[in-house]
Amino acid sequence: MDLHSLPRFPLATLPTPLDELPRLSQTLGARVLMKRDDLTGFALGGNKARKLEFLIADALTQNADIVVTGGGVQSNHIRMTAAAARKAGLGAVGVFFSSPDGEINGNLLLDKILGARLIYAHADKNETERAIEQACDDLRAQGRRPYLIPVGGSTARGCVAYMLAVQELQTQLRAQNIQPDAIVVTTGSCGTHAGILAGARFFGMSTPVHGITVSRPADECRARIARLLDETAQFIEHALPCADADIIVHDAYIGEAYAKITPQARSAIYETAQLEGIFLDPVYTAKTMAGLFDLIQRGTLRRNATIVFWHTGGAPGLFGYPRDVLGK
Repeated sequence: MDLHSLPRFPLATLPTPLDELPRLSQTLGARVLMKRDDLTGFALGGNKARKLEFLIADALTQNADIVVTGGGVQSNHIRMTAAAARKAGLGAVGVFFSSPDGEINGNLLLDKILGARLIYAHADKNETERAIEQACDDLRAQGRRPYLIPVGGSTARGCVAYMLAVQELQTQLRAQNIQPDAIVVTTGSCGTHAGILAGARFFGMSTPVHGITVSRPADECRARIARLLDETAQFIEHALPCADADIIVHDAYIGEAYAKITPQARSAIYETAQLEGIFLDPVYTAKTMAGLFDLIQRGTLRRNATIVFWHTGGAPGLFGYPRDVLGK
């Protein structure tokens, strides 16, 4: 399959920059570059714009009239899915796995502005997919034509989006004559990590991909990534050989729970902002940056290495957790 031939609904401003982080690099003792998918442009940016180009296109091909997905109350994915659905003339439903906390701010405020129908499942994180399916069943009973997007857009089509992002990164690296020693990315619903790994295999890039999980144990992440790699290989009809050892996930940085900030993540927010003028969010990228700091300090990633940190966006989350960010 020609990856570029898949139906695509334009959303993202591409390519996103590959920026040097000189002051942060000096502090860490390693050369750190940042792939700026916080600057995809659409609906305040983030990695989901790439995936949604393919998912919304598929929804339109299937003649859907409403898109249904899920996540946490401050979900970047729900915010961007609702915006993409609106741009395509579709309705939007967001299913939250948690209960309302009484404050409408951050991504939740944007969901309200977009007019998404919001459902609180009052379920644990692992039951969200069942609640999304139930929402789709209810809509069908009302005569609607729902299109289900799993949490995080983690599907074969979503992975293809990040395979193409790897090709984009390769072009930038070659133009700057850079050979990275590692790529570091947030691992949440696992689709972005799986897509980057699939892209590395498809385009002949041998750089190891280190995932920092923010929501689930490493073993569960590795199983999900392996499954997504298999599904993507079948979808594109092209082998994506990947040994178990190639699926690298670090789970020491989750802290108390998903969406609960850690002291190290809080420090990473301040340090990255004050050294480079770049914002991280408390749920995803700050924990990933904290993980990067520690992996370098412990020697898992060697000093003087060249590392690409893949910024997946999520800045509106800063406004959803102000007390956590301020440490109050």
